[in-house]
Amino acid sequence: MAITAVVFDVGETLINEARLWNGWAAYLGVRPDVFQSALDDVIAKGQHHRRVFERFNPEFDIDAARQERAARGDTDVLDAIDIYPDALPCLRRLRELGYVIGIAGNQPRDAEEALKRIGFEVDFIASSTSLGAEKPSPDFFVKVAEMANVPSSSIAYVGDRLDNDVLPAREAGMVAIFIERGPWGRAHAKRPEIARANLAVTSLAELPKALAKITFGR
Repeated sequence: MAITAVVFDVGETLINEARLWNGWAAYLGVRPDVFQSALDDVIAKGQHHRRVFERFNPEFDIDAARQERAARGDTDVLDAIDIYPDALPCLRRLRELGYVIGIAGNQPRDAEEALKRIGFEVDFIASSTSLGAEKPSPDFFVKVAEMANVPSSSIAYVGDRLDNDVLPAREAGMVAIFIERGPWGRAHAKRPEIARANLAVTSLAELPKALAKITFGR
């Protein structure tokens, strides 16, 4: 069955999260390199990314911290400066080619409006909060397919992680596309499970032509 919809993860797929992580390091009073080292260790151990905060504050409450940061004008909201340079051109080209385009990732609800505000013009945007399911739960991918309004086998899901993106997307019957960038992408590209990806790219600029080959050759 041909691919008719392409759905993108958010962090380190469309959005470079380096500025956001540095903001959290500053909030915690930690040097960026120390914070990054802790994050790399969390990733290597396969732990949830929120565990990195507990390395520096065992009682850390991310919701309370976000409220405190917002109250002082220091937010972790996505901004246009965080968009990877290849993201918008790729999405525009895919729309020109007739694909249904969606964005769905493990994000708070306010990320949906932020993504629209900073320039993503797609058929749908969904956060794990609004979907009521977080990757890698199968329910997340079921709901993504419902939003795309096409069979799972007609959807290509693009993300930078094996555990949250590639493997559960494959289990859901989707075409799984891995992009190697960001801290998870760099770490996961070295794992043997990378062979389970239907396609691996290092830039979204590669995607439109590569998708055509998968569509007619997989």
